[in-house]
Amino acid sequence: MPDVRLASPQGKWILLTTVLGSSMALLDSTVVNVALPRIGRDLDADMAALQWTVNAYMVTLAGLILLGGALGDRFGRRKVFVVGVVWFAVASLLCGIAPNAGVLIAARALQGVGGALLTPGSLALIQASFHPDDRGRAVGLWSGFGGVGAAVGPFVGGWLVDGPGWRWVFLLNVPLALLCVPVALRHVPESGGEGARGRFDVLGAVLGASALALLTYALIEAAGANSLVVAGTAVAGAVAAVAFVVVERRRSEPMMPPDIFSSRQFTAVNLVTLCVYAALGGFFFLAALQLQVVVGYSALAAGTALLPTTVLMLLLSARSGELADRIGPRLPLTVGPLLCAAGMLLMLRVGPGASYVADVLPALMVLGLGMVTLVAPLTATVLGSVDVSRAGLASGINNAAARAAGLVAVAALPLLAGMGEEAYREPAAFDAAFGKSMAWCAGALVVGSVVAAAAVRRPPPGCKRPECLRQGGVTAPPLEGEPVRKRLA
Repeated sequence: MPDVRLASPQGKWILLTTVLGSSMALLDSTVVNVALPRIGRDLDADMAALQWTVNAYMVTLAGLILLGGALGDRFGRRKVFVVGVVWFAVASLLCGIAPNAGVLIAARALQGVGGALLTPGSLALIQASFHPDDRGRAVGLWSGFGGVGAAVGPFVGGWLVDGPGWRWVFLLNVPLALLCVPVALRHVPESGGEGARGRFDVLGAVLGASALALLTYALIEAAGANSLVVAGTAVAGAVAAVAFVVVERRRSEPMMPPDIFSSRQFTAVNLVTLCVYAALGGFFFLAALQLQVVVGYSALAAGTALLPTTVLMLLLSARSGELADRIGPRLPLTVGPLLCAAGMLLMLRVGPGASYVADVLPALMVLGLGMVTLVAPLTATVLGSVDVSRAGLASGINNAAARAAGLVAVAALPLLAGMGEEAYREPAAFDAAFGKSMAWCAGALVVGSVVAAAAVRRPPPGCKRPECLRQGGVTAPPLEGEPVRKRLA
């Protein structure tokens, strides 16, 4: 049984290293959007390259995050966590010195691999190291510090972009890793999952990531590439997706067991997740560009302008979870997406000469209240819809689904809105496309609300609640604090 106490020096070191490691991945998912216009100008990149700067990271992270938890269970959570931190830091260094957009995109894909190794490992280390009496408080502190990091991330990113330059958004991860790794090796005890045996479902992970990458390529390149190439890539992506489903159904212990979707509640909540996080992923990608390209904000001002949504989540998510416990998740998961949709429609007022107080802030406050209303109940309902022994697996699948939805939205929205390759250099054209994109995002949220109203029910009494209620990330729901023991095959 783990016996480290939170008040001990070792307990504080463990908390520090897990916060540092997870913050690296969390910060990168929030600050890069703010840097995109400057990256585009400095590297002479078109709109597709900016989309890939975001999505190359998300493809490998979403496709491999389930496998990352399994590797920690097998080879040791500390070992895999440290490898993930080092990998992420090296990839960040490559991003920071990238001479062109192609190298930057490749390095971002490598960053996603590192993120898939360290993201599930940070909470697994807390759960495996701390005494049961201190575990809940340790997870709460980890979640709270992570939320603070998410809140200040866009501000710090904007300051770096306007000051030393966008490359420091990535280079900042290197000193964080230099601090994190020695602390982990010296103070964090090694742990491994019980009963972790058999072969890894590498084929399933490769097929899943390949399907995401190919379909993303087809969506991003549809506006400018050879139509035959795009069609062939789309077909290949569909074939890979079908092959993934077939492989997972035939393996005795797959990475993503299909039978977990036999729960109607689990399936419904994941459909809501896809709708909600597709809209949120698309919004945060385009809003940072809109504020800089159209409204004329600096990177620092744009990053600061987006803070209210994260601050609201940090302050109110726990109370939202408690309310959902009393009234059930159906109403919050129905109302929350509608509030988010209203916030995005209010963003239609944000154009040239927009006032922050009169135009931007009201939209972000409504959006933030919608996110507060739905995020904690969504995670709790996912965990309550399966057996407690599969809570970690359910949380990992839900987290991966959210990230996959976000990357598809980033790929598809510019195509749906008619953005050209040079859209971010043309304020009037970008403003028009932004308005269409917000309408698409609002529509996806309305669909999510309808699914929740029709299919989500109150979980049975005594269902497992999430421990990460204060996590302030906006690109995916918080991972469950219990070790995410992934299936091996």
